[in-house]
Amino acid sequence: MTEVPGRGAPPELIDVEDFFADPDFAHPQISPDGTRLAYLAPRHGRNQVWVRGIEQEHEDAVCVTDDTRRGISTYQWTDDPRWLVYLQDTDGNEDWHLYRVDLEAPEEPAVDLTPLEAGSRVFGMDTLPGEPGTLLVTMNRRPMFIDTFTLDLATGEATVHAEIDDPTTSILFDLQGRPVFSSRLTAEGSYEFTALDPDGGSRVLLTVGGAEYPVGVQPQQVTPDGRGLLLGLYGDSDDLRLVRVDHQSGEQTVVAALEGHDLDVLGAMAPGLLPPTVYTRRGDGEMLAVRFVGGRPIIKVLDPHFEEVYAALAKLSDGVLGTLSSDESGQRWVATFVHDRRPGEAFFYDHATGESRMLFRAFGHLDPQVLAPMEPVTIPARDGLALPSYLTLPVGVEPTNLPLVVAVHGGPWAYDFWGYSSLAQFLANRGYAVLQVNFRGSVGYGRRHTVSAIGEFGGAMHDDLIDAATWAVEQGYADPTRIGIYGASYGGYAALVGVTVTPDFFAAAVDYVGISDLANFMRTLPPFTRPYMANSWYRYVGDPDVPEQEADMLARSPITMVDRIRTPLLVAQGANDVRVVQAESDNIVASLRERGVPVEYIVAEDEGHGFANPENRILLHRAMERHFAEHLGGRRAPEPAEADATT
Repeated sequence: MTEVPGRGAPPELIDVEDFFADPDFAHPQISPDGTRLAYLAPRHGRNQVWVRGIEQEHEDAVCVTDDTRRGISTYQWTDDPRWLVYLQDTDGNEDWHLYRVDLEAPEEPAVDLTPLEAGSRVFGMDTLPGEPGTLLVTMNRRPMFIDTFTLDLATGEATVHAEIDDPTTSILFDLQGRPVFSSRLTAEGSYEFTALDPDGGSRVLLTVGGAEYPVGVQPQQVTPDGRGLLLGLYGDSDDLRLVRVDHQSGEQTVVAALEGHDLDVLGAMAPGLLPPTVYTRRGDGEMLAVRFVGGRPIIKVLDPHFEEVYAALAKLSDGVLGTLSSDESGQRWVATFVHDRRPGEAFFYDHATGESRMLFRAFGHLDPQVLAPMEPVTIPARDGLALPSYLTLPVGVEPTNLPLVVAVHGGPWAYDFWGYSSLAQFLANRGYAVLQVNFRGSVGYGRRHTVSAIGEFGGAMHDDLIDAATWAVEQGYADPTRIGIYGASYGGYAALVGVTVTPDFFAAAVDYVGISDLANFMRTLPPFTRPYMANSWYRYVGDPDVPEQEADMLARSPITMVDRIRTPLLVAQGANDVRVVQAESDNIVASLRERGVPVEYIVAEDEGHGFANPENRILLHRAMERHFAEHLGGRRAPEPAEADATT
C-alpha cells in the first residue's frame, strides 16, 4: 500500500475505467447446502453469474450465464440444487424476465421462464419451503394487474396462485405460500392492512396515513409463524420503527427502534442489490438483525445466536455489514461490508470451526490509501431544518477554496449514505470537493424531514441545495465561483432547476436522465404505476389532469424556464428509459440549441434509466471530466486518443 500523499501532493490520477468499469466481483451468495459460492464477475465485457466450490478460487469457477448484450445484476439460488435463476431486461426497458440456469449443464442457454408481452415484467420471486423446484413469482402478465404465480422451474409452467383485480392491493404470503395479509393504498393515499383468514374472512387491522410513506410502508414482511406482520411505522414518533402487527388482534408491538434514527429501507427498494432492512435466517425466516440510518449505518442485532456470529463477522472489517447469506444450518456465512474506501469486501465465515477468510474485493485494483474519506456533516437549512449530508474532500491538498460539485440523489424519496461512491471518489481524485445533501423529502431522517417537501419541488428542496453549497463556501472548503451541480433522475431535475431558478449560482451542470417537465413526466410513466402515486407524486407535486395543479407543475418545471439557462450544461439520457422518457432531455437540448446555447448531449441507444453497460458509464464520466475541468478547473486525465497522440 502507498502512503497517503502529504499536503500539496495530490495522488496520481486514477483512470476513469478504474471507477466505472464493472467490479471485479460482486453480490456473493452461498448455496443453501453451504458447498458452493455464486457471485457476479465480468466476461464478454458484461457481468455474468459464476459458481465455484466454497473452498475454490475464481480460476476454478464456472461461468453459468452468457449474456453478451447486458450485464446481469439480480440472481438467486433456488432450493433445488440444479437450478439458479436471474432477472434480465432488454436494453434498460425494465421489462424484467426470469431466466433459469441448469447448473448440471451450464453450457446450455438460459431458459426464459416468463416470456411476457411488452409492458409486463417480473416484480419478485420467493422459494416455497417443502416444494423444491417451485417459485412464487409476482408479475403483471395482465399489464394493469400484478398477480402471483406458482412457477415450476423444470417445466416453466406458471399457475395462478393469487389473482388480484384491484391494482392498489397486494397480497402477503406466509412461508408456505398461504395468503395471510393484504395491503391496499386508498384513494386518499393511506395504507390499509387486512388480516386474511383461511375460511375466506378478513379484518382490517390498521390504516396508516400516507404522505409520510411516499414509497409505501417499508418493509412489509410476514413473520415466520404467519401470525404477525412486520411493518416500518412511525406511530406516535418522528422515527421510523419496526413494528409487529398481530394477525388476530391487530395489536402493535415495537420490535426494533433507535431514538433519533429511522429504519434503513433502501434495501426494500432494491432487494438483493442493497443491504436489507431486516436480516433473516435462511430456511426459517427468523429475524437476525435490523439496519438503521446513521452517519454510518447502524446494525441492531435481535437474535441471540446471531449475536455470536455478528461479533465474529465484525472482526473481519471496520466497515458496516452489508449483504449477508448463510447455508440452511446457519453455520456457514458469506458477508459483504460497506466502506467508503474499501468497496465490496466479501468474507467467508464458518461458525462451527471459526474459520474465516476474505473472498474478494469488488475493486481490488483501487488503493484505499489514495481514496478520500466520506465524512458525515449536518448542515442547517435557512428554516432551521437539519440536512444530514456527506462531504468528500480530495486527499493531498489543502481543503480550502476548492471547486465543489453538489451531487444530488434521485428519488427524490431516497437518500445518500456512508459508503463507497464511485462518483464521489472520481470527482475527489480530480480535485473537487463533493457534497451529497439529504435535502428535505429524502427518506431516512424522520417523518418531518420527509413531509416538509410537500409542494416544495423547485422551492425549498432547491433552497436546501443552495444552503448546503453556501455552507461549504462559508466553511472555507469551496470557491464560490467554481460550484457545479450533478444529478440523476430527480437529481437531474434538481440540476436543471439549479441552472434555471438560480442561473448565476452554478458554474457548470450535469443532468443525467433528469425530469424537465413535471406534467409530461407523470403522464408518461408506465400505466401500471399510476394507481400507486396517490401519496407520492400526486401528493407532493400535483395531478397533471387538474388544470390548476398542472399550471403549478409547469411553473416548477425547467422546460418553462429554459430561456434562463446560460450555465454550461451536459445532458445524458438512455433511449429506452421508461421512467424519464427521452423527450424530457430532447426538449431541453432542442430549446437550448435553437437559442444557440452550447450543450453537450449524450444519448445511449442501449440504455434505460441510468447506464448499466460499462462502456456507456465510461463515456459519460469522461465527458463529465472534460466538462467540469473546463468550467470548474479540476484535474483531467488524458483520454486514450490524447494519450496515444502524446506517446
